Amino acid sequence: MPRLESRIDPHDERFAAQRSAMLALVEQLRALEARTREASARAAPLFERRGQLLPRERVARLLDPGSPWLELSTMAGHLLDDADPERSVPGAGFVCGIGFVAGARCMVSASDSGIDAGAIQSMGREKMLRAQTIAIENRLPFVQLIESAGANLLRYRVEDFIEGGRLFFNLARLSAAGIPVVAVVHGSSTAGGAYLPGLSDHVIMVRGRARAFLAGPPLLRAATGEIATDEELGGAEMHTSVSGLGEYLAQDDADAIRIAREVVGRLGFSRETGLSREPDCGGVPSPAGSPQPRLAAFEEPRFDPDELAGVVPLDFRQPFDMREVVARIVDGSDFLEFQPDYGPQTVCGHAELHGHRIGIVTNNGPLDPAGSNKATHFIQACCQSGAALVYLQNTTGYIVGRASEQSGMIKHGSKMIQAVANASVSSITIHCGASFGAGNYGMCGRAFGPRFVFSWPNARTAVMGGEQAALTMRMVTEATARRRGEPVDQAKLDALERRIVETFERQSGALYTSARLLDDGIVDPRDTRRLLGFVLDTCAEASRRELRPLSFGVARP
Repeated sequence: MPRLESRIDPHDERFAAQRSAMLALVEQLRALEARTREASARAAPLFERRGQLLPRERVARLLDPGSPWLELSTMAGHLLDDADPERSVPGAGFVCGIGFVAGARCMVSASDSGIDAGAIQSMGREKMLRAQTIAIENRLPFVQLIESAGANLLRYRVEDFIEGGRLFFNLARLSAAGIPVVAVVHGSSTAGGAYLPGLSDHVIMVRGRARAFLAGPPLLRAATGEIATDEELGGAEMHTSVSGLGEYLAQDDADAIRIAREVVGRLGFSRETGLSREPDCGGVPSPAGSPQPRLAAFEEPRFDPDELAGVVPLDFRQPFDMREVVARIVDGSDFLEFQPDYGPQTVCGHAELHGHRIGIVTNNGPLDPAGSNKATHFIQACCQSGAALVYLQNTTGYIVGRASEQSGMIKHGSKMIQAVANASVSSITIHCGASFGAGNYGMCGRAFGPRFVFSWPNARTAVMGGEQAALTMRMVTEATARRRGEPVDQAKLDALERRIVETFERQSGALYTSARLLDDGIVDPRDTRRLLGFVLDTCAEASRRELRPLSFGVARP
């Protein structure tokens, strides 16, 4: 394949300024992630007195030593739990990610019971639902480490109760699809939460700590007058010897994790792929050390992926060539560009990444009729050849204007959206810059169901730019006033413009969108190649894995 060249000078002042600005955003992200870990770790004395491991210690012990770990949605709930930027703790009360357990690639979800006793937050529910969806789409065994105080009744919302039912719906779907669900109950799993182990295929419960009941002692006494202890109602020994809810009785957290690893190891999920241990495939740093060796070698990019921190300007109005990004993420910087002279602002081409054949769709400007037609053709060709699609979003949307409308922009843009929506191969999206208007849809944004979608810290997502929105509303307001014969108050219009710009600026940033789970997490641009390698491997493994679906999920005795 033709090799890309680069016009970037890493020693240039502009590059240095862009790099410094991007790294400042990365540092902000890492500081917020550290705040979550520190908030959970402050419960260490309490957990130690109870003879328990902290939630992240449980996850680290569950995962294979030295294996990659991709934590997802670390910014979930940011500023939604507390509007004060200095006090908000992101993460939404759950730790979720993809990692290796006894050689099997799994989705792991752990209640972060070091924070508010693991009480379920509104975005925590959404984060769990997203983790379940990823597990279903990618045929990943689902391992859940449970310890939660349940819903916070002081913040009760009926919609949380209703939508929370989808957690149980998805567990039933996972089991019925032939995807095992393993639950380790470390502490409380009560009321509706009792169905988390109830709908699992394999349940491990910790002696003296696990609790699972529909109604605890206070509610039971209030409802029926009956008096019973926690252990009588839902203790680990009762459930493993009387009710049959649990299969395995663990002596403590560490023993429970040991049993969970043994259970996962006997599922046959790593052996079914013909790999005793999966290769690193570019996974993010693991909690247990460096990534394991790759199974197969492939050529690294000719240009250092570390340079991605300085390639992209933070101001989306400043143009740059996305081929510079491609050159730093694909194997050997080899890129066979598709129709380079037709619709040139839309860049499509064939490449390999960590040995996976991929088709890349990206933008050096708005999507026009020619670019939309090119992308449609290219997406269909990738579906024909079985190449996964990687969308690198950097667009202000579909082009507007008399000429484009008369050229059939709506028609051609709709063809592209049809191709994106119905693509038969895995799609992965990275928000690298602007993602405005219907361009977000045409470039496979969250609403179009990509297997994974991540954002760079500089990414901007909105129906349009803030200044454009403000000017549009100013013109509409002025026209309305003149039509009614009313005076135009320029001061009020100025205030309106400022308010709209502020709203769009606040809501378009990556931290804001990631907090609402409009992506699967924010990634340091320098880690993009490794991240893509990991998720491409996840998708490829899913396509190879043969499941044994049932009519219904595995029922407990």
